Amino acid sequence: MCKSKKSTTVVQPTTRNNPHPQRTSTTSSSSNLPSSSTSEVPITESRSYIYNNSKQKQWSKTSSSSSSISTHSSLSSLKHALPENPHIYPFSDISSATNNFSANRLSSNSFRCSLHNRDVVVFQRKFRRQIHLPELRDRLALICRSHHSSLVKLLGASVSGSYIYLVYDFVPGANLSDCLRNRRNPSFTDLNTWTSRMLIASDLAHGLDYVHNFAGSGSGFVHNHIKSSSIIVAEENFGVKICHFGTSELCGESVDDTAGSDSGRKLKKSGSKGVRFEGTRGYMAPEFLVTGVATQKTDVYAFGVVVLEILSGEEAVRFELEGNEGGYKRVSVVETAKEAWKEHGGVRKWVDRRLKDSFPMDVAEKMIRVGLECVGDDPNERPDMGRVSMEVSKLYLESKEWEEKLGTNIDFSVSLAPR
Repeated sequence: MCKSKKSTTVVQPTTRNNPHPQRTSTTSSSSNLPSSSTSEVPITESRSYIYNNSKQKQWSKTSSSSSSISTHSSLSSLKHALPENPHIYPFSDISSATNNFSANRLSSNSFRCSLHNRDVVVFQRKFRRQIHLPELRDRLALICRSHHSSLVKLLGASVSGSYIYLVYDFVPGANLSDCLRNRRNPSFTDLNTWTSRMLIASDLAHGLDYVHNFAGSGSGFVHNHIKSSSIIVAEENFGVKICHFGTSELCGESVDDTAGSDSGRKLKKSGSKGVRFEGTRGYMAPEFLVTGVATQKTDVYAFGVVVLEILSGEEAVRFELEGNEGGYKRVSVVETAKEAWKEHGGVRKWVDRRLKDSFPMDVAEKMIRVGLECVGDDPNERPDMGRVSMEVSKLYLESKEWEEKLGTNIDFSVSLAPR
C-alpha cells in the first residue's frame, strides 16, 4: 500500500532545431549563491510555458516589468501547477514569522507560523559541523526533490550563525506517542482498533523504505530520528507523516568519509557515512551506543521499537518503582516483548489491553516477530526495510480481511451487574 508520489517533470524550452518540447526530470540550477546567510535565492530558476491565442507554445522567463496583465495572469495560474523550488530563506523572514521565536512554540526548538502565506513549522537545529552555503544548497535541492505521502515535506532552510532553521509543511494531527498514551486519561487511546494501528505501521514502513532506498534520486539516506514522538498521525485519515526527514543531512550529522573538498562531496548510501552521536533513549541500537555511528540498520532498530510501541501501547523505555525502598527499575518495551514471545499465551497478555482482545492473534504474533527481528542485537541480521514494508503491508491486508469478517460496525458491551 505504498503511497509514493509520482516524480515531477518539467518541459524543456523549444529550440530552432527541435520544435517539440521534451519532458525531462527536474534538476537544480548551478547558479552561485552569495555567501550571506540572508540571501533569498531559489535553488532552481522558475520557468513556464505561456499559451497565446493561437495555442502555440512559447518559452518565457518569469519577471519583466513590461509583461502584460494577461501574461502575468497566465504565469500566476501556471505557478501553482509547477513544483515549488526549495529556498534558502532570509533569516529576517524566519525571525519575523516566528515573532522573534516567541510565538506558537510547539516544542523547545519548533515553532508554527505563516511564512510566505503558507502554514509551516520551523525547526531550530544546531550545526554538528560547518556546512558552506553551496554545499547546503546542493543537499537541500536533493532532499526537496524527494516526495512521499508518508513524509512531511521540507520546503527550505535558513542559516544564522551556528544554527540552521528547517522549514516544513504544517500537518494537522498529533504525534504517535500522544495518540498511544493519553497522559490525562491512560485508559483512553485514539487508536482503539487493531486496523488503525496496522495502517500506521504499514505507512511508517513504506515511508522509511522510501528514505532508505529511493530518496535523493535513488541514493538513499539515513533518517536517524525515528521515534514515536516524531511521527504525526494526520487528522484527515489517520495516515502517517514522518518528521525531520533530511535533518541529519542538513545539520551536518552526516560525515562523508570520502576524500576531497566540501564542494566535491556527494551524498552516498549509509555504508559510507558516519553520523555524529545524536539519539534518543530507548531507540538507539546497541552498536550506536558504542560507536555513535548511525546507519540504515540503526534506523531499522528504531522502527522495530516503534512497532512494539504500536502493538503494546507501552513507552520505549520507562522507570517503575521497585520494592519499598524507593528505588526504580528500567523497563524496556523490547525486553517485555521478548519475554511475552517466550511465554505460552504471553502475546495476548502483552498486546495493548485497550484493544479489548479484538485483534487477529496470528497477525499479532507475526507483527511481534517482525518487531523483534528489527531490534536484533546483530545489525547484519536485521532485515532491510524493503522486505519489512512488504511483510507489514501483507499483514495489514490480512487485518482488513479479519475486520470485514468480524463486522466492526457492531459495538459489543458486556456488563456483569445485576439486572
